[in-house]
Amino acid sequence: MKAAFVRLGIRGFNPKLRNAPERLAALPTPEYSPIPPNTLAELQREMVHLRFINQQIKQIEDARQKQLEDEPRKGSNAKVLELQRISGLGIETADMLVREVFSRDLRDRRAVAVLQGSQVSPDESGSRRREKVLAKAGNARASSSCSTYRFLV
Repeated sequence: MKAAFVRLGIRGFNPKLRNAPERLAALPTPEYSPIPPNTLAELQREMVHLRFINQQIKQIEDARQKQLEDEPRKGSNAKVLELQRISGLGIETADMLVREVFSRDLRDRRAVAVLQGSQVSPDESGSRRREKVLAKAGNARASSSCSTYRFLV
């Protein structure tokens, strides 16, 4: 949608607003001409699709929250609720941390580094041995969740 608005020269229009589809038909281009009919229809379809996707995300988040509230002590729910109390850490990140990091038995800090991909890979050549740059292996979701958790704590 952003590309279509840029192509038409329209700035300052937020397609996420509730009344955006109704305002779209009356929105002029910088030359004060109406939006072409095919482009207008495409933008309206994309707005309907965006609204539908946002409703689905809301339903999933509500179901997860209801499950946590109904059975707060069951399984990993207690740890998720405990992490969620940290200011700035949402339910999605807390759930990801519990499922990807805290569910594993990590023996030391090096195991945590290996899991999130921030371990240093060695470079060996003959008798010379040195530490190289950070390796890119590891669990990307765990890495982003751990960095968020580290920043907040």
